[in-house]
Amino acid sequence: MKLTEAIAVIQPASDEAAQSARLHWDDIAKPPGSLGLLEDVVVRMAGAYGRLPLEPLRKAVVIMCADHGVVSEGVAQNGYEVTAMMTEVIGVRRSAVCRMANAAGVDVIAVNIGVASPVRSEGVLDRIIRNGTRNMAVEPAMTRDEAVKAVETGVEIASNLAKQGYNLLATGEMGIGNTTASAAVAAALLGCSAAETTGRGAGLSDDRLARKIAVVERALTLHQPDPSDPIDVLSKVGGLEIAGLTGVFLGGAASRVPVLVDGFISSAAALAARGLCPNVTDYMIASHVSEERAAARLLNALGLEAPIHARMRLGEGTGAVAAMPLIELALAAFRETATLSGTGIGDYVPR
Repeated sequence: MKLTEAIAVIQPASDEAAQSARLHWDDIAKPPGSLGLLEDVVVRMAGAYGRLPLEPLRKAVVIMCADHGVVSEGVAQNGYEVTAMMTEVIGVRRSAVCRMANAAGVDVIAVNIGVASPVRSEGVLDRIIRNGTRNMAVEPAMTRDEAVKAVETGVEIASNLAKQGYNLLATGEMGIGNTTASAAVAAALLGCSAAETTGRGAGLSDDRLARKIAVVERALTLHQPDPSDPIDVLSKVGGLEIAGLTGVFLGGAASRVPVLVDGFISSAAALAARGLCPNVTDYMIASHVSEERAAARLLNALGLEAPIHARMRLGEGTGAVAAMPLIELALAAFRETATLSGTGIGDYVPR
């Protein structure tokens, strides 16, 4: 599906279905609103589906893998070779998110959308657009056509998963240097400084963090990405996996499938998706508040509130996968708890 086609079919979530879910929560035998954000998540799911979420969940996490030319500026702890190695580890389902997904009954869809080195794994989809981005501190990270193709790759993958019967998706990524690109994307879209969005990533020292901030600021000054044009932002200072995740959000929304936002990198992609189509946020569910700088700010900009505050910053989709069992617990309560009307207790009245 082309990007323009996906955007054209995305409709606002159903207010009627969301209201029906809220009324059902209020009829359940418990104090109104006492399950907090878990109730809100189910209401959002109802709005996305256009009906009460009564069917079993079929869950998948889409992990986009790619490299970044800006790593040559010394902004990361490791080099390109680690991205290829970890992508192969994901391919054989031995990474942290894969083991968490296995425990949570979540299928892993690993995608090589732009790893610089060869990836030898049958467990990774080959959707490579180019072997890593260019160094955004010197030249645009990719062409506009490459950015559009990356977004459309994510749209296609999410759409195909929806056709296969998946009804809850999560976003994840792997790519050395991707917090640098995400910081640049976030700064451009939020209209704030590099210092406000650039964090330590995998654990940079103070000196390396200062260098990273300077590199992000240099890229933003050099390219002047247009915040009203998310494709311009993604092409100039983004990453292939960030653009791919942008497409996953759009593809999920086009298929009326809710998509869980993982951490900082996924949130930057989600903000780009909203810039392309404001209705897409109706289909997003926040999972956790990453410890990476500006993560909470991105969620606030999206109007999302996350149920998990666990100081996580691994990425890969680990936070989104961790939220999936919570969602299933909420759905169990929503579907199976006795109701006030059914028991004859009468409406709950605060005293």
